Amino acid sequence: MPRILVVEDEAHLADGIRFNLELEGYDVETIPDGRVAARRLAPEEGEADAPSLDLVLLDVMLPGLDGFQVVERMRQAGNFTPVLMLTAKTLPEDVVQGLESGADDYLPKPFDLPVLLARVRGLIRRRDWTRGASGTLEKARIGDAEVDFHSFEIHRGGETFRLTLLEAMLLKLLVEHRGKVVSKGEILEKVWNLDPETETRAVDNFVMRLRRHLGDDPRSPRHLETVRGAGYRLIADG
Repeated sequence: MPRILVVEDEAHLADGIRFNLELEGYDVETIPDGRVAARRLAPEEGEADAPSLDLVLLDVMLPGLDGFQVVERMRQAGNFTPVLMLTAKTLPEDVVQGLESGADDYLPKPFDLPVLLARVRGLIRRRDWTRGASGTLEKARIGDAEVDFHSFEIHRGGETFRLTLLEAMLLKLLVEHRGKVVSKGEILEKVWNLDPETETRAVDNFVMRLRRHLGDDPRSPRHLETVRGAGYRLIADG
């Protein structure tokens, strides 16, 4: 049973979301405060870890800490649970800020219940696809790095690097098209679920992080290449 945390300070909305998610078979807990949510999702040293989660529904406008701060603390603490941000902020730059802060999807308020449930199912399905569900790729080797898509980890030189859902999805898309150029528009559409014409540096920033994890020199990459004006290519071994 997937376990979902709903971080929402409007009690009637949180209760409604919880009720409908439970009807769908999810195990749901709610938190109304950003600071409390941050302690739940990014416990400080010495604090006991709470039960693991499969998904976080995170409002942006919260007391204590806003949703952007909460997801940033999660990622800094090494918590890469998928995050769906819920917010009344609907400008394109707000969507981009949410995704660049570490969220995995973004749903503007007000939203219809079927849309929310579809986004929840979609994120869990995307996570399962990335992990290698339905017989898809589970592991890959890139140079001296081994990628484990099931655990969202890259192992290289005795070090382990954790990936967010979007980082893992981006890398898996590139691995599946190894040797071929994948356009930024295709990445935005297939990984970010955004219009391919969206103006954002998010893809470039994610590629930079993946290069660091893979031990790639950004000035002369051996594995992950930027093809100017076209997109990105994972260079085929050999």
